[in-house]
Amino acid sequence: MDDLLREFLTESQENLLRLENEIVLLEQTPDDKDLLGSIFRSMHTIKGTCGFLGLERLESVAHSAENVLGALRDGTLSIGDAMVSDILASIDVIRDILEGLEATEAEPEGDDTALIGRLDAWLEGEGGGNSDAELDALFAAAMSAPESVEEAVDEPIAVTDESHDSDDSAPELSDDDLAAAFAEGASAAPASANVAPELAELMAEADRMIAEQKAAKAAARASAGTGGYALSPEMVKAGGTTTPAEAKVPETKDADARRGGGRSVAESTLRVDVDVLDLLMNLAGELVLTRNQLMQLAGHEEDSSYATPVQQLNRVTTDLQEAVMRTRMQPIGNAWGKLPRLVRDLASASGKQIDLEMIGQETELDRQILQAIRDPLTHMIRNSADHGIESVDVRTAAGKPAAGRIELEAFHEGGHIVIEIRDDGKGIDVEAVRSKAIERGLTTSEEASHLPDHRIFDFIFEAGFSTAKQVTNVSGRGVGMDVVRRNIEQIGGSIEIHSEVGQGSVFRIKIPLTLAIMSALIVGSGGLEFAVPQIGVLELVRISEENRKSLEDVNGAAFYRLRDTLLPLVRLDHVLGLVPFEKGRRNIQSGSIVVCQVGVSRFGLVVDRILDTQEIVVKPVGRMVKGVKIYAGTTILGDGSVIMILDVPGIATEADMLDRSKSVDVDAEALAEATNGESFLLFDAGVDAPRAIPLDDVSRLEEVPVDEIEWAAGRWVVQYRGHLLPLVAASDRIGMRDVSPRNVIVIGDGAGAFGIAVDEIRDIVRQRIEIRSDTDQAGLVGTAVVAGRTTEIIDVDDFRARAGVRSGVSTVRNRIAEGAFA
Repeated sequence: MDDLLREFLTESQENLLRLENEIVLLEQTPDDKDLLGSIFRSMHTIKGTCGFLGLERLESVAHSAENVLGALRDGTLSIGDAMVSDILASIDVIRDILEGLEATEAEPEGDDTALIGRLDAWLEGEGGGNSDAELDALFAAAMSAPESVEEAVDEPIAVTDESHDSDDSAPELSDDDLAAAFAEGASAAPASANVAPELAELMAEADRMIAEQKAAKAAARASAGTGGYALSPEMVKAGGTTTPAEAKVPETKDADARRGGGRSVAESTLRVDVDVLDLLMNLAGELVLTRNQLMQLAGHEEDSSYATPVQQLNRVTTDLQEAVMRTRMQPIGNAWGKLPRLVRDLASASGKQIDLEMIGQETELDRQILQAIRDPLTHMIRNSADHGIESVDVRTAAGKPAAGRIELEAFHEGGHIVIEIRDDGKGIDVEAVRSKAIERGLTTSEEASHLPDHRIFDFIFEAGFSTAKQVTNVSGRGVGMDVVRRNIEQIGGSIEIHSEVGQGSVFRIKIPLTLAIMSALIVGSGGLEFAVPQIGVLELVRISEENRKSLEDVNGAAFYRLRDTLLPLVRLDHVLGLVPFEKGRRNIQSGSIVVCQVGVSRFGLVVDRILDTQEIVVKPVGRMVKGVKIYAGTTILGDGSVIMILDVPGIATEADMLDRSKSVDVDAEALAEATNGESFLLFDAGVDAPRAIPLDDVSRLEEVPVDEIEWAAGRWVVQYRGHLLPLVAASDRIGMRDVSPRNVIVIGDGAGAFGIAVDEIRDIVRQRIEIRSDTDQAGLVGTAVVAGRTTEIIDVDDFRARAGVRSGVSTVRNRIAEGAFA
């Protein structure tokens, strides 16, 4: 079932239940304006949504009922018993239509003309039902016009003369005979003695039916007062002899039969307060912390009797954590609901033609993240419509379609959410941005001349920066883009711009799935431990005797030459004030470099040691340090110690890393080489030559304890994320259990994943290469020069076949056939 239809059915069933209760209460308190307003809004919601979904029959019934409720709200009508019965009858019809819609996903057929006619009659002042006074008046008319006796009791009562029909020998009287009998009875002494027997029986039948209708109406009032069902037309036609509960039983059974005996859409969903979900998330986080502590304790004992139950607790906790996370996940389309209207209004106000296409609206992310990006997205869509898309005349003159196009797309990428806002407008003039940055003193002419385009575009996010020649009521004041970047970076995200004059622009936002529980790198610096969110970590570089020569000084600042690019460095203990600050590379002799990215800028955070990677629970910082921008929160490790979570953008700002990275003169050819090349993971496999695998084929890098590696069904396996992960050695010189932990390259996800056991992970290299298919050795596709050494490129398909895994992603052999490495 379509998600929109499912949501409509759930909400409508809730509205109907509330409507029934409120309408019955309104009958008792007709002067309650607030209650009447609530009733009207509920019916209006049903009508408006079904009109949007194209449900014509449902819309007609709801529209007529809404009109009556609107007249009651405006004071042009007064509430009455018969009117309430008609409104309740409309609710019954709406419910029946919804049940049919749920069963078949199509609106059921039916004739609601009589019901709509009765509802519309109230608006015309004619009444929609049979009040006691109306019945008396109609019966009086029947006394003077015998042919209208059946009309006197009106719909929904159908007159039947069982006693007359059963007497086959009784003569049939014509209308003239009945009129003569009436005239004779009027001039005679008691009427009962002179009226024809047939007419007497007919009058008695009319009296009986009027009495039964009055009794049925009284029963309906009593039933409504106790939360029962309203009187239906079928009950009235039956002469009131059927109870309300009995009248609804067949309908309920039919609805259950149509659903196949399963739950309805309304019964399968439940609205939960957000505070309850937040509480569940906090409790799940505490459980994760306890799980980490138990795993650390059990890990210190090789033959602990608690090892098995702790492993089971680990699996259950992980599943529970993921389940609780799903309760907080919402489709990103919830944050896009107002954007079509925004684009339409902007197009109307500016005289432009703009088409908005939204892709990936079903992509889910945490509610907290969703709320944080709502305003930045709105601002950026407004900018694209106002600054990006040209007027119709300009577009036509440039050979473009008259209607501009804005695309908003969301998708998953590497455990994050990526949102791209693309337009086919005039693009951003990089030279205009460069000139404006020089004019405002953000950079010098010499520095700006060496900066690549993506560095220049980064100036757009400076406060008060704008190249607009005219300020409009929408934008152009230089206010907003700095707030956009700040809001995105506060949730651990990044934003970058790509644009080409005359072709359009692309804004790419990368954000985490959630902020409550995240993967973090545990590092040590200055004798203390800290957590670095992995969303901002690109890679790790260990400083050794071999690569220490790559450390350089540039005007007293330390840099590391990483694949022909200069990476600015800062020591974490310097930023935190744990040791005195000293300039230059001489202060960096050992440790590891955590390569971090903030927006389009990169820098290296030097730490003493890399300790572990963990899923941590984020706790807010205390009031005393809340204003310190280098901390994003706190967490508790498995040993019970409390450590600080570092804010990577805050550290970059505190250490002036962003400005330093902009001022570095980067070799343009080396940058193009790195940008256009392919990323490879280099590793040792126990053979003389290094080996490599395209990074696109790698899902994760893991360290697996050898005691968790098992031999089963003729292959090596390890329990991994709820599945058995098959393991294959990278070469025949690798013993699966020779060293612990064993480095494993994980390929694929879920049941289609497998692992390649290697000796040591060396590096990640991005460059353009040419693969030579000069080998017929099993498991290899050829050789290439990578990072200055002849390197063997492994055949992922061959290893997948050895692991017994059938499905997989496109690998290097496929890309060779496509000419990717030519």
